[in-house]
Amino acid sequence: MFYHNIDPVFFEFGPFAVRYYGLIFALGLLVSFLIIRYLAKKRQLPLCSRDFDELLLLSTAAVVVGARLGHVISSFGYYIENPAQIVAVWNGGMAFHGGFIGLVIAGYLFAKRKKLAFYDIADIVVIPAALALAFGRIANFINGEFYGTPTSLPWGVEFQGVEGFRHPVQIYEAVKNLLIFVVLWQLQQQRKWKLPKGFLFWAFVFLYGSIRFFLEFVKVVPDYAFGLTWGQFWSIPMAVVGGYMLLKLLKPLSKREDLKTSSAKAGMSK
Repeated sequence: MFYHNIDPVFFEFGPFAVRYYGLIFALGLLVSFLIIRYLAKKRQLPLCSRDFDELLLLSTAAVVVGARLGHVISSFGYYIENPAQIVAVWNGGMAFHGGFIGLVIAGYLFAKRKKLAFYDIADIVVIPAALALAFGRIANFINGEFYGTPTSLPWGVEFQGVEGFRHPVQIYEAVKNLLIFVVLWQLQQQRKWKLPKGFLFWAFVFLYGSIRFFLEFVKVVPDYAFGLTWGQFWSIPMAVVGGYMLLKLLKPLSKREDLKTSSAKAGMSK
C-alpha cells in the first residue's frame, strides 16, 4: 500500500509556483517534437525546421484548448459555479477525447496547408502522442486526481482527502499509453510489412478506445452520460470506428497475400 503525499509544486519563486504537472507536460511536448522530426525525416516528408515549429505550436494549442474544453464539458456543473477555474489548466483537468479531436483538426489543417496527405502526418503524430499521454497520466498521479475505486490490492494508494485505498488508475492508464506507444513504434519499424497509410492512426484509435473503456470501470468520475462514464461514452465510437477502419485497410493486403499464395501454388503445379 502507498500513501500519496507528493507535493504537486516542484518549487516556488515568490508568488509563482512551478508544478510537476506543467513540467511533465512540457517534457512530453519536447519528446514528441523530437520523435516527430525523426519519423518525418525517416519517411522523407518534405518538411523543413520551420514546418516542424509550426506543427508543434499548432498541435500544442489545439490539444490544450480541446482537452480543456472537453474537461469543462464533462464537469459542466462545477465550472458553471466556478467559471474562473475554466482557464486554470495548471491545476489539472484535461480530457483526452477533446484534446484528440483538437489534434486531429490541427493535423488536418497542417497537412492541407503543406499539401500533404492527412495520413502522412497522422501516422507520425499518434506515435509520440501515445508517449506524451503516458507522461500526462503520471502528472495526474502526482496531482492526486482521477483516482480509482476502493481496492484491497497491495498496490492500492491512499490519496490525501480520499477515504480508503484506491486503484492508481492514473498509473494503469500510463502503462496503457506506454504499451500503445511500443506497439505503434514496433509497427512502424517493420520494413517487411508494407502497412497502408492510416493504419498506425487507426490502430491508435482502436487500441486507445478499447483499453480505455475497460479501465473506466475502476475510475471514480463525477459525471455520467447515458449510464456510462464520459470516458466510456467517447471510447465506444473510437473502438468501433477504429476497428472497422483497420479491417478496411487490411482487406487489400489479405487479397494480395491470397493472390501470391495462388500464384505460388500454380507455379508449383506446373
